[in-house]
Amino acid sequence: MGNEWFERFKEQKTAILGLALILIFTLTGIFAEYIAPHDPYAVDLSQKLLPPGGGYLMGTDQLGRCIFSRLIFGVRTSLATAVAATVLMVIIGLPLGILAGYMGGITGNLIMRLADIASSFPSSLLALAIVGVLGPSLVNMVVVFVVLWWAPFARIVRASVVKLRESAFVMAAESAGSSRAAIVFKHILLNSISPIIVLATLRIAAVIMHIAGFSFIGLGSQPPAADWGVMLNDSRPYLTSYPLMMLWPGIAIVISVLAFNLVGEGLNDALLPTSGSSAVVKEETEHG
Repeated sequence: MGNEWFERFKEQKTAILGLALILIFTLTGIFAEYIAPHDPYAVDLSQKLLPPGGGYLMGTDQLGRCIFSRLIFGVRTSLATAVAATVLMVIIGLPLGILAGYMGGITGNLIMRLADIASSFPSSLLALAIVGVLGPSLVNMVVVFVVLWWAPFARIVRASVVKLRESAFVMAAESAGSSRAAIVFKHILLNSISPIIVLATLRIAAVIMHIAGFSFIGLGSQPPAADWGVMLNDSRPYLTSYPLMMLWPGIAIVISVLAFNLVGEGLNDALLPTSGSSAVVKEETEHG
């Protein structure tokens, strides 16, 4: 493939914009302590519900905490959690997809049936079940995401492996006496990585949105955590009297999700320009 995919990616201005936004968010999360002008957890009731200005760029919330500072620390929570959850999905889905595609037979069918069960299970119902047993927390939400969303990765990898298994270079490697492990890592895995990268990027956007949603209804991060979903929940009683309190975390969620979607679409067009995997990735993202 060479650098052809990178040249195609650079031609897509929206994808470059999304990449720039992701870089800004990432740096903001890493250096949150140095960027935030105030302690995001410092309560000062004498400063509550202040409008933007006077040392508070985005105003203060119902407890007098700096909204801008809490928004910055919320970047760290959302991005780190979304990336960690997606990495765990890949760690589970990748080997299972390879095993299902390369081995086939009863093993492959069993893995795919498990993937069907995971994909058909409602995430909200599983979240409520886990919260009922273990209690509400961000870690428990990550468990929900991983348990349900490893399946699309396994499906895509299996589809690539089934296609590559009958290719000339794999058959030549088998004829030359290469071991199954060598064939999988040297030939099949490297040629299956593109759709995984695309799906992982798009999945991060979905996880960010779900983290905020679950935290908003009290199943994810818990107050006083500097989390965008928690900030949205805190702002509900002040929707009419102080709408800015809800506006800022809402904008942050929209921009971050949009950024990852733009990069994901750009990678999809750059890495899979003529491959059937492109349609598969989009379908798994929509229904996974």
